[in-house]
Amino acid sequence: MTVITDSAASLPPSLAAEYGVVAVPMQLEIAERPVDERTISMDEVVGRLDEGVLTSGPSPGAFVEALDGVADDGAVVLTVGARLSSTYQAACTAARLVPDPGRVRVVDTATAAGAEGLVVLAAADMARTGAGLDAVEACAREVVGEVRLVAAVGTLAHLARGGRVPAIAAWAGSQLGVRVLFEFRGDHIKPLRPSLSFDRATDLIFEHWRRSQVEGAPLHVAALHAVREDTAVELLERVRALVKPATSFVGTFGPVMVAHTGPDVIGLAWWWGA
Repeated sequence: MTVITDSAASLPPSLAAEYGVVAVPMQLEIAERPVDERTISMDEVVGRLDEGVLTSGPSPGAFVEALDGVADDGAVVLTVGARLSSTYQAACTAARLVPDPGRVRVVDTATAAGAEGLVVLAAADMARTGAGLDAVEACAREVVGEVRLVAAVGTLAHLARGGRVPAIAAWAGSQLGVRVLFEFRGDHIKPLRPSLSFDRATDLIFEHWRRSQVEGAPLHVAALHAVREDTAVELLERVRALVKPATSFVGTFGPVMVAHTGPDVIGLAWWWGA
């Protein structure tokens, strides 16, 4: 059984390799030149955001290539939220193009970044037990319904530019000088109470997680950042001080994600369950 995702899942390469996950890269366009997300540094992307960086999901051909030669027990493909990207549609197209479409299942995770990554790891963990396509797909869909992602950005301007939040909200945030918190769940971005500082925003993210605790349930969690790894590590350590996670990792919002959020972003993704 092969589990395939896209690079928006923020999985560290070593962790993807450990779980046997295949990650298909997202794409950017800078100065009318196509760029594979894996071939460009975060510093270069951040330095060129004002040039109007364009993004796109992988092509159907990229998914067909990833599906080529998968084992007889098939593959489950897990994509970034369909409202964010064309990636889901590309994966569905690819699934119809392979010689045996019945061996491929495509699941819209309805989220992104570490939350998507946690769905992927849950499915991959199920696949490692020898479970079949139905069971792995069902596991992924169950986690999609449970996983949460809460993050803070320095400005909503980038999200507004992409039509993901109203322009008036971005303008208000910039005028007030606040750190904007939001929750991304079920393919929708929900604004949360803002903060006046980065440190307070991080505290609020932690509080959203703390109030969600489910007594006795295993925790699966990811701390996320673009250029603030130390802060993400500290945030994860605060979580670990209260609960020992069954799954945990520090992930990076990739260049494609940063093109939409801006670089000054920190977040926490989690779900409570099996």
